[in-house]
Amino acid sequence: MTANVGTADRAIRFAVGLVLLLLVAIGSLSGTAAWIGGIVGVVMLATAGMRFCPAYRLLGVSTCKV
Repeated sequence: MTANVGTADRAIRFAVGLVLLLLVAIGSLSGTAAWIGGIVGVVMLATAGMRFCPAYRLLGVSTCKV
């Protein structure tokens, strides 16, 4: 897996993932929205941590500076 998530993209993914998980944790999201928010939050944090996004790979996108 070659890194395809750059520094700015990584920071944004981390922040969005954290906010979504916090919204689920404090109960601002409920029902289906909570499930979707939780899943998206975990995926955002995972892709930020791994510096790899499978969707970017499929689309041929990279935000890493070469």
